[in-house]
Amino acid sequence: MKEQNQKRIEPRENPIRTREAALELCLAFPGTFREQPYHDPNWDAVGLARKRKFFAFVFQKDGQIWINLKMDPEWRDLWRDAYPSVLPAYHMNKEHWSSVILDGSVPNGELRKMAAGSYELVAGIKKSRKFSAFAANVYRAVRNIPAGRVATYGQIAALAGQPGAARAVGSLMRNCPRELECPCYRVISGSGKLAPAGTFGKPGTQERLLEAEGIPVKNHKVDLEKWRM
Repeated sequence: MKEQNQKRIEPRENPIRTREAALELCLAFPGTFREQPYHDPNWDAVGLARKRKFFAFVFQKDGQIWINLKMDPEWRDLWRDAYPSVLPAYHMNKEHWSSVILDGSVPNGELRKMAAGSYELVAGIKKSRKFSAFAANVYRAVRNIPAGRVATYGQIAALAGQPGAARAVGSLMRNCPRELECPCYRVISGSGKLAPAGTFGKPGTQERLLEAEGIPVKNHKVDLEKWRM
């Protein structure tokens, strides 16, 4: 009789879609508490007891459960690009917070990363600089743009393995650490427009750096047909 070597199949985890599951996820972090800060039963918040600061807000909107989380700019833009259900925060600062609609489209593992990132930001947990794989690939691609050429945010996103994550690339260009010495000024929009004035220092810096490499700039734009790598 032949031995049957059958691989054990682990049961698939159900997507986090309910208020209770979202709160359970956030309350699993150390030193957390739950409160209704707006005195509205629709809004539950989870925070750090020692700081009395919240890192997650859970509420119902349009028939679905939403969760607001604080996000690092790199991850914020990457997740907003990757998942239509990750949006600029409802009812909160849209620069620092995002809303995640718990419709099952965001994998539980990614949702846990988002919640952990919010917890760490609010807790003030400092980590050694370690880029995500996407960020490392982006900076590597940018360093490979030859002098005298430009690339678009979309090009770099595709080279980094995340087509469609152009907005996240833009955020990485704005926040690139100086020690990387990355020629971020060579990355421009898909329409040929330069970054907003002051992105790379004083107004006009990006234009000056590109023109120093022989790339003419007219009306704050570069001719992509001629100068794109």
